[in-house]
Amino acid sequence: MAWTNSNETTHIHPRTHHLFHLSFYWGRNTLFLFPNWPGNSRGMYGLGLIFVFVLAILVEFFSNLKLVKPGSNRAAAVFFQAGVQAVRAGFAYMVMLAVMSYNGGVFLAAILGHAVGYVVFRSPIFNKDMDR
Repeated sequence: MAWTNSNETTHIHPRTHHLFHLSFYWGRNTLFLFPNWPGNSRGMYGLGLIFVFVLAILVEFFSNLKLVKPGSNRAAAVFFQAGVQAVRAGFAYMVMLAVMSYNGGVFLAAILGHAVGYVVFRSPIFNKDMDR
């Protein structure tokens, strides 16, 4: 069973024989988002962390994206904004699923990506409207 009341912090999936952690751990031997990825390679693990970092930045970018101009077709604007929202939600869920690998590096990459995205796209530092 994946969820036990014992003191074990890892579980091996019976069909795939992959190791799953039930608490945060530090190490590069992890799986997240795709089967057998990033694997055991340090380079692929680093690429995976960069991927999660960029996904988190994109979530913040799409959260603040305002492309519909006043006076545009209302129905088209609503469908366009719904599409942007769907892309943002998809990226946010991918970040969440990556963090659910319980890898400390993935968690830090996601948090730092959201922080950088906030500073660049939503904070008053880079915003023309300083009244917010």
